[in-house]
Amino acid sequence: MTQTLGFLIFPGFPMACLTSAIEPLRAANEIANQEVFRWRLIAETNAPVRSSSGVMFSPDDSIETPHALTHLFLISGPDAKFANPSKGNGVLRWLDRTGVILGGFSGGIFPLARSGVLTGHSVAAHWCYDEAFKVEFPDIVTTGDVINRDRRRMTVAGGSAVFDLMLGLIEEHLDASIMTEVACWFQHPFVRSPDVQQKRPTIGSDTTEDSLSKPVAQAIQMFAEHIEDPILISDVATAINVSPRNLERLFKRDTGESPLKYYRTLRLEKARQMVRYSNESIMQIALATGYFSSSSLTRHYRRQFGLAPSEERFERNAFRVSESAGPPPT
Repeated sequence: MTQTLGFLIFPGFPMACLTSAIEPLRAANEIANQEVFRWRLIAETNAPVRSSSGVMFSPDDSIETPHALTHLFLISGPDAKFANPSKGNGVLRWLDRTGVILGGFSGGIFPLARSGVLTGHSVAAHWCYDEAFKVEFPDIVTTGDVINRDRRRMTVAGGSAVFDLMLGLIEEHLDASIMTEVACWFQHPFVRSPDVQQKRPTIGSDTTEDSLSKPVAQAIQMFAEHIEDPILISDVATAINVSPRNLERLFKRDTGESPLKYYRTLRLEKARQMVRYSNESIMQIALATGYFSSSSLTRHYRRQFGLAPSEERFERNAFRVSESAGPPPT
């Protein structure tokens, strides 16, 4: 059976996610010498859509007249919304009722969740969007996986992981040998399965968190679990069965930072996610990241990032308006 995949793009969508989806499907068709996969570019209207890199794309269909689809994937930034939410969200819910597999790439999980079709499902949320997603959708479980397949929902954390999802679909609808050949065509040597965890950068160093020593990794996990209600470093050391002095030494060795500074930076990074990708007030963000006042958060935030939370939000909103604007008049 031919698989027809729709890619619903919003202004400012990450182009890498789209090309990472289409190119392996094109290669699979060529290798198999048959059209097993088709794809359609879909937008809310028939007007061209500008990607985050500035490249314009003309959709094949509008959301009001979707081609017969087996899958529909939303590709966007986290702040994407339908201009007409009742109509756009209604179409997504109707497609779900007709059996279409729905999914989201990168920030596309946000408009997907806003439509209501993720209720009762888990999702793969990119680590840089995870906190903002949890704030807006506290009842939806997020995973640290690069790919999450939960019944008829497929969500992907980022661009290169989209390629892995497509390889999985190629294996499913063709066979493993063609999937392997497609991966080799693109010099994609490691095919990640849905249970592979995302790599996260280590604060203050050029390593990733999976390369840290066990006590440091355990401490960071405890820090992450106590963003809203900060825990004492001495209590963390006791919980993981090392002395505070030894924990300090291990952190310095692995990250170049003290545990206290690492913890504070982690909280501020979470605050920054919320500033950039949520509509929470600065006071709400302060409380959610363990600060008792907006002034306290602002002081530490400015010291860490060089500007106040309100200033960063204003600058990001101004950039987003410019980014999503249409082509200049001719």
